[in-house]
Amino acid sequence: MNTEPQNEHNWLQKLVGEWTYETEATMEPDNPPEKFGGIESVRSLGELWVLAEGQSEMPGCGSATTMMTLGYDPQKKRYVGTWIGSMMTYLWVYDGEMDAEQRVLTLNAEGPDMTAEGKMAKYKDVIEFKSDDHRVLTSHVLGDDGQWHKFMTANYRRKQ
Repeated sequence: MNTEPQNEHNWLQKLVGEWTYETEATMEPDNPPEKFGGIESVRSLGELWVLAEGQSEMPGCGSATTMMTLGYDPQKKRYVGTWIGSMMTYLWVYDGEMDAEQRVLTLNAEGPDMTAEGKMAKYKDVIEFKSDDHRVLTSHVLGDDGQWHKFMTANYRRKQ
């Protein structure tokens, strides 16, 4: 069971540290985007996993805590992880891949449709490093029209 970290695990270690973030999100269709910010603390679990805990004030939800886990499964050759938030009961499960340049990690998930009660939808969260101290997370949902629609952008900056 002793697994040596691979390049994919090493890439995840770039996330480790203390971050602040500013988010712009469309919380309701046809409404203007709302802005909020927060902090995130990312730590390593061994050299194979990262755990990211975020704190923010979310419009309409008040104070929120989130937790994301990310790792890489060499047998599946896929990035894997989870996301939970104090504002919802759903456990999001990620399955993802890295782009060829190793700058963009796309995490796919299925979860509750934010516009239709009782319906599920496909989502993707995209993490892109602009520099070692700046990364951007964009969240998209697959619409009934078959197109991906961006509903959130968060800019993370490493605390100095």
